[in-house]
Amino acid sequence: MTYLLLKAAISGVIVAVVSEVARRSPGAGALIASLPLVSILGMIWLWRDTGDGPRIAAHATATFWYVLPSLPMFLLLPWLMRQGVGFWLALGAGCVLTIGLYLALVRIAPRIGLAL
Repeated sequence: MTYLLLKAAISGVIVAVVSEVARRSPGAGALIASLPLVSILGMIWLWRDTGDGPRIAAHATATFWYVLPSLPMFLLLPWLMRQGVGFWLALGAGCVLTIGLYLALVRIAPRIGLAL
């Protein structure tokens, strides 16, 4: 249980740091947020828990493919907000787009030989 709490605390600190830095400098906050810190921590925790190299390789490959459908949200959200759409609606639209693209990826992946 202590190990789980430690993992949660470290992950939470990263989110808090990103939000505090972004409040002062949106660009610097975005840079930190764009770093694959969660993925790196996930791989570290997975390695510590399993020591299974092939599992980590599969995880890293799947992470790459799952990142791609999330990227358009970061274009749609600011575009909608610049068009006068409110934050919550723009965020919701970005999330709906991302979910749709995730579902498309999951459906298409086996057809093109991707094991997710």
